[in-house]
Amino acid sequence: MTSDRQLYGLALHTSSPQLGLALANFSSDSRYQTWDLGRELSAQLHLLLTEFIKPQTWKDLTFIAVATGPGSFTGTRMGVVTARTLAQQLDIALFPVSSLAAIARSHSSVEFSNIAIQMPAQRDQLFTAIYEVNAQGVTPLLPDGARAPDIWQQTLDHWETPYQLIVAPADRGASAFSVLELAHLDWQLGIRPSWQDALPFYGQHPVKTDPAT
Repeated sequence: MTSDRQLYGLALHTSSPQLGLALANFSSDSRYQTWDLGRELSAQLHLLLTEFIKPQTWKDLTFIAVATGPGSFTGTRMGVVTARTLAQQLDIALFPVSSLAAIARSHSSVEFSNIAIQMPAQRDQLFTAIYEVNAQGVTPLLPDGARAPDIWQQTLDHWETPYQLIVAPADRGASAFSVLELAHLDWQLGIRPSWQDALPFYGQHPVKTDPAT
């Protein structure tokens, strides 16, 4: 039987300028922390991650979860690559979790089971999704995607089930614990995804820029 000490899950959220890390054994020990790093994410991520897990060690981890976007192209890619590398080296499961699903989870309420989420995207679009949230987790009713604001509004206007609309904050690192909770729910169901299955979801192609600028 797996002991509490061994059943530790780690979550990384790097899809916004705010780094979020969460760790728990889902019994007696849980913690999370955020850092407003902005462009310093690449320089600080590995150091902060190494310090954050103490006094636990890498060998205490049973699974890892990572926010896969949508969000920052660079930050999301960095978090996913880090999580994939760790899961591969430790030979443990890696759960990819939508950044919008994590927000839905963190805003679950008794009044609304449907959570609609919107977040600014490039080219005057919005990243949007609608999730059904319950004790078993979150179910996408409208998948994550980039949509024009007028199309999104039409979708909401014709949505037949009462919903709560959430505008995602610019700094989303605090939802790292929701990333961890969603992964743990799947873990309890016996799901064990491979590190190879975790891919970043950008939602849009990066805007091309002049390399001279």
